[in-house]
Amino acid sequence: MSEARSRLLATATRIFYAEGLHSVGVDRIVAEAKVTRATLYRHFPGKEDLVVAYLQGVSEMEREGIGKVLAGNPPAADALRAVAEWIAESIQSAHFRGCAFLNAAAEYPDPAHAVHQAVLAHREWFLRTVTDLLAQIGTSAPEPAARHFVMLRDGAMASGCLTDSAEVGDTFLQGVDGILRHRLGAAERP
Repeated sequence: MSEARSRLLATATRIFYAEGLHSVGVDRIVAEAKVTRATLYRHFPGKEDLVVAYLQGVSEMEREGIGKVLAGNPPAADALRAVAEWIAESIQSAHFRGCAFLNAAAEYPDPAHAVHQAVLAHREWFLRTVTDLLAQIGTSAPEPAARHFVMLRDGAMASGCLTDSAEVGDTFLQGVDGILRHRLGAAERP
């Protein structure tokens, strides 16, 4: 990746996450990245292409973070708890502004739009990751529990901007423990 493209993405990532997608203009990104407009458009045909690249970068960071959590192949219940703890910690970070993907979906609600499609691709990966872990715990279909986990995560991401993030993180972790207890209990039933 060229230095200019890297600066553009780093600048866009910082500003888009902090201030939103529609509210930030190309001129500001160009100025703060210290590149020309022509350089921006050489790397990204339009602002929405930059937004998609930003979301793909955030997705990659989350995949790497969860990959580190899952390194060493811990037992599935421990892995799911560790993923939940990683999420709870991110909610309590100093510059937390919610979920970049939920924020983007709110600004680009058209399911056919490339930005919305980038959001859906990331969410599908995350749901599949959680489903795969839950499939290793219990005997019932893992999909409902995985959707429950994702809904708890979404609620925690939204609430983490509105109220005490430590309390939100604790509530989220309690919800995940409830899912695990239910799955583990279901596995022990005849």
